[in-house]
Amino acid sequence: MPSAARRRLRHQLAWRDPWSLALALAERCGRDGLVLLEGDDSPLGRRALLGVEPLAVVRCDGLPGEAAAEDPFARLASLQASGLPWLGWLGYEAGAWVEPAPHWQRSDMASLWAAHHDPLVHFDRQQRLCWLEGQDGERIARLAALIEGLPADLAAAAEPRCPGIPLAAWHWHTPPQAYAARVEQLLAWIAAGDLFQANLTACCELTLAERPDALALYGRLRRRCGAPFAGLALAGPEAVLSASPERFLRLEADGRVETRPIKGTRPRHPAADADAASAAALVSDPKDRAENVMIVDLLRNDLGRVCRSGSIQVPQLLGLESYSHVHHLTSVVTGQLRPGLGAVELLRACWPGGSITGAPKVRACRRLSQLEPVPRGPYCGSLFHLAADGHFDSSILIRSLLLRGRRLRLHAGGGIVADSDPAGEAVEMGWKIRPLLEALA
Repeated sequence: MPSAARRRLRHQLAWRDPWSLALALAERCGRDGLVLLEGDDSPLGRRALLGVEPLAVVRCDGLPGEAAAEDPFARLASLQASGLPWLGWLGYEAGAWVEPAPHWQRSDMASLWAAHHDPLVHFDRQQRLCWLEGQDGERIARLAALIEGLPADLAAAAEPRCPGIPLAAWHWHTPPQAYAARVEQLLAWIAAGDLFQANLTACCELTLAERPDALALYGRLRRRCGAPFAGLALAGPEAVLSASPERFLRLEADGRVETRPIKGTRPRHPAADADAASAAALVSDPKDRAENVMIVDLLRNDLGRVCRSGSIQVPQLLGLESYSHVHHLTSVVTGQLRPGLGAVELLRACWPGGSITGAPKVRACRRLSQLEPVPRGPYCGSLFHLAADGHFDSSILIRSLLLRGRRLRLHAGGGIVADSDPAGEAVEMGWKIRPLLEALA
């Protein structure tokens, strides 16, 4: 938990749409270090955060044993102790610091990137409230004056534009046929008792002639694929642009913990009858139900490492949640963190997320590294907010674009269990990634 409480100042603002305000402040304050945890109009996406002009940025790269490589969890612990708010991402390969082993692939994107902003802009979409919160009264007054001087109708401002990306322009590291073959290999390992489930991902990428406008890319993504844990982080030549529907870990200041694993997917349909039938097929499918329950058990075990005995509950098992292009099965697992522990200890106990690894987790990570041709990087990691009072919230970075220089990368995947059908899993992978590709096209 933070080492010392610090006085927080608050300045109320007139309501502003988070995305429109982010665009306006990016133009006036600069883009580097801008972080928007935007959410949507659903109950889960009610709260939003925006930070511009960071006062400090931290970054960790590399894997254990490499020169100058730094443990991202140790660095997060120092951020937690600072008593300051931090926004950023933690990459999938940070798992190398939890379970050191030679199978982890080295990503060329940061394993931890975090920025401290003072003040932050807070939003409550439900009550249409907007305010600045921070410690530096002069900075609060300056940013308040800037925001209050903006036009009342920011939505009328033109978004940045970028050329569409044809579907055929993408290079697939794991095309559908290769993905199905890798599913067959996982099924062989499952049949041999090597593991029970693994979340296999596919990747496509391209290198553009010029560096694209990250805000324009995110604008395309959010219009097509809104989600409760949507957001972006701009870090120099790198950017994470996410339309994630999945919460990873939420920690309240009083120690209450929640995780919301997603397992099970079906496509949406324009016709109401067909859409209802798709949802019903998902809810009743034994394979999808088993897949979800396995991950619930895994997360109960992960939380049990750091939560009070007897506090772990499952208030929602196999709940149907519907988004713009897909239906999902989502469960909710809760617990009460043991006294003296905070977000970093919780992350160490649960990293990487169970829903994007498998069971047993360590074995699944090792097998997946043999099958996935490129590192995941921030994908399957988290966008997070570590607050000054110890509150923590984070997403699972699925349905996300990874930008580094002129290279743009997309991943998608799904959980493989004993009765998975290789061809069907390849089709499901397409359900998940195609809306993103079409948004950019």
